[in-house]
Order: sequence, then structure tokens, then C-alpha cells
Amino acid sequence: MTGRVVECPIDEMNRPRGAKDAQLRIPPSEPEIGTLFTGWGGELTTCRKFAPTARNYTASKLMSQVGLRVSEACGLDLDDIKWHLGRFGKLHVRHGKGARGSGPRERMVPLINGADRTLRWFIEDVWGQFDADHTRPSAPLFPSERKNTNGSARRVGDDALRNGLDNAVKAHLPGWLDKLTPHVLRHFCASQLYGNGLDLLAIQEVLGHSWIATTMRYIHVQQARVEDAWVAGMERAARRLEGLAR
Repeated sequence: MTGRVVECPIDEMNRPRGAKDAQLRIPPSEPEIGTLFTGWGGELTTCRKFAPTARNYTASKLMSQVGLRVSEACGLDLDDIKWHLGRFGKLHVRHGKGARGSGPRERMVPLINGADRTLRWFIEDVWGQFDADHTRPSAPLFPSERKNTNGSARRVGDDALRNGLDNAVKAHLPGWLDKLTPHVLRHFCASQLYGNGLDLLAIQEVLGHSWIATTMRYIHVQQARVEDAWVAGMERAARRLEGLAR
């Protein structure tokens, strides 16, 4: 507009540095998470309250599969599942966390990594034990045991999901000494997706990060993978040296 071209001051790769560094959160390994959910799933056949336990199990499983925040899981409705979109269906996350107070940021999360099977099981076998009306507008995906005045189920609170995960960790992963929170499951999700070959931009889109630098801080490479890469590099160097010696 002014006839002058200036350099954009915004770095599109690296987010502005905050007041303090985020706490380092190292998630459990894939076998450890497998042990947790295997034990938790077995508990469903003997637990005293099947529906709440299955709800907490499903919500935590989704956090580990597609990196939902606990607040995002609580805010989902049944109508937010878009089975007709994509190859596996997608979740319309309407209450995603905004960057620097910008307000909720919406995103579509593909139901990859087995999340589609997790949700189908919950809706078909569990949801009806909370509420009988699947067609009710704004029916929550994860209902509470408490009822509204009209008899419909209320929306679950984040404390119920956090406590459910905490109790499951104590029962089925007692060897894990650190705090395993829903946010740590987001770190696990990012690390697993990266280890399975998903690129950083795709993981950024799944998690709903504004800055790819944030996504990079969520990915934790297992130490064995670093060591294997180092050994492979040494072997390649040795082969090159053999060619020079000849």
C-alpha cells in the first residue's frame, strides 16, 4: 500500500519464547502404554460400574491415539463425529486451545491409529447406558452419571477423566513412578505417530499446535532409537573407509 516492501517480523517456524520453559514430560514407552490399556480393558469385565469405567477408558485411549486434550474430550458431542469424512472418519474439535488468548481454535482430527474402532465400540456398547436418546441436540460424547432436570445425561467433567486415568495407572502400571496425566498421553501420541512415520506437519495438524516448534517439543525419541541410529551411522562410515582403502 505504501510502495515499500519490508521483511515480515514473524518467524513462521519458531514460536515466540514464553516467560518460562515448559516442563519436560517423558511419556511411557509403547509397551508400557499397551500394558496399561490391556489391564484397564480387562478390568471392564469385573468392575462395579461398567459405564463410567468404560467412558474413562475410551477418553484416555483417544488421548493416546489422536492426542486430544482432556478439555477437548469433555467438550465433544456425538454430532462432532463425522464418519463420512476421510477414510476413517474425523472428529470436529470445536473447543481447541487457542494461542496466546486468541480464543478456541477449531480443527478436524482424523480417526487414525485405531481411534475409529475405539469410538465405534463405545457408542454401540456403552453410550446407551448413560442416555437413551442418540439424536438429542448437543448430546455429549462422554456423558456424566449425573442427570439434567429433563432426565438426559450431563457432560462429564475433566476431573472424572483425570481421576479415572490416575486410578488405572495405579492399578495396571504400578511401575510407572512419574505422574501420568492426559497431557502426557498427548506427548505419547506425538512420539508414537512420529515413530510410525508421520511427518511433523501432519502431527502438528492432529494435535492442533499453532507452532511446529511446539510439536517438536512433544516428540520424545526413545534412547534405543538414538543408539541404533548411531550404530548404523558408524557402520556406514566403516563401509566408506573400506572403499577408500581398496
